[in-house]
Amino acid sequence: MYADYAETVLQDEGSQLDAYLPLVKRIVRQLSSQCAAVIEREDMEQIGLMALLESLRRYGVPDERFAGFAVLRVRGAILDELRRLDWRPRAVRQDAHKVRDGLRELTRKLGHEPGEAEACALLGLSAQAYGHAMQAESAEAMASLDELLAAGHEPGGMSRPDEALLDRLSLAQALRLLDEREQRVIQLYYEFDLSLKEIALVLDLTEARVCQINKAALKKMKMRLAA
Repeated sequence: MYADYAETVLQDEGSQLDAYLPLVKRIVRQLSSQCAAVIEREDMEQIGLMALLESLRRYGVPDERFAGFAVLRVRGAILDELRRLDWRPRAVRQDAHKVRDGLRELTRKLGHEPGEAEACALLGLSAQAYGHAMQAESAEAMASLDELLAAGHEPGGMSRPDEALLDRLSLAQALRLLDEREQRVIQLYYEFDLSLKEIALVLDLTEARVCQINKAALKKMKMRLAA
């Protein structure tokens, strides 16, 4: 009897994994555009599937909220592995922080936030170097927001995450703090799984500008979610 029960559980888990496999593949596609040189897509999918299986076992019977819970767990597991591999070398992080500090100083001196061309001219950067710095800063902010959201979605004694925490930490609630363009950037990234490069094409903006908008939006959301 126990063997039959165990077999049924395994069959159910297999069916559920198949049902949510597209979710894993979307997350991997999104993240692989930023770290393809560090980890193979197949390895990312394997990590994502293991995180999905863990999510199913921790959550209980999937309902309409499970997908949001699983997204955070899967993304978090892949990001943990990327951090372990040091996917953004120290030199890249340092360069990004220098650009960030330079932009802050320029904003203070000019009285306004400089655009890409103005920033490149005043900081002595090429458009490519500026774009890479913006991407690195944005990736760091995204990972930070993922950690904050995931912390609020841990299951407690119940079979699924606490409803009050889910409501408090919902992206829909935080999105109301943003202006229209910031909302579109966040929604395209999280809801439609577009890469920053794809978002730039959709909104007819430079990738660096999308990074700036994204970072400003995430800062607002993190302040709200941490309150």
